[in-house]
Amino acid sequence: RNQAAGCSAGEGTEGRSERSLPMRQRKEIQEVLWKMTIRLKQVIEAIEEANEVFTLMLDTKTGETVCLTDSPMFGMTEEDKALIREIEDAPDRFLLFPTGYDIHQYRIMEDFIDQLPSGRARDELAGAIHGKGAFRRFKQSVRYHGLEQDWYDYLDGAYRELAIRWCAENGLDYVE
Repeated sequence: RNQAAGCSAGEGTEGRSERSLPMRQRKEIQEVLWKMTIRLKQVIEAIEEANEVFTLMLDTKTGETVCLTDSPMFGMTEEDKALIREIEDAPDRFLLFPTGYDIHQYRIMEDFIDQLPSGRARDELAGAIHGKGAFRRFKQSVRYHGLEQDWYDYLDGAYRELAIRWCAENGLDYVE
C-alpha cells in the first residue's frame, strides 16, 4: 500500500497532536492518499478466465485474485462459505473482475473483422459470426485464412484495453 512520498505520521505537526483531526476526516485523507496498485497481467488473466462457473474478484486487502464457485453442479466448498462470509462482512474489500457479460467477445470479433482489409477473408469472417455456432465458425475461418496470430494479438490488445479501463473505473493504478 502506498504512502504519500516523504510523509510520515506526525511530520510537520509541530506542537499539534496527531489526533487534532476528527477520526472520520483522517480516514478520508488516508483514503485519498492511498491508492492500490495491481499488476495489469493479473487483471488480464482474470478476464481470460471469466466464465459462468466462477466469479473472480480482487481482494483489496491481500491483492490476490479470489474465486467463488457459482455453479450448483460443483457444490459449495468450505472455502466458498468462508469467502461469502468475508464478502458479507466487508463488501467494499472485494472488487468484481470483468465477467463474460462485460467482455463482449462477439463485439471483439466484429471489431477484428472491421479492421481487416476488404476481401475474401473479411467477407467470410463477417458471414461466419451470424447464427448458431458463430464462435466455432469464426475460429475455423480465422484458421483457414491464416489469421490466427493476428486474431490472438488483436484479442490480447482488446483484453489489455478492458483491463486498463477496469483499473481506471475502480481507482486502481497498474503496473505492466
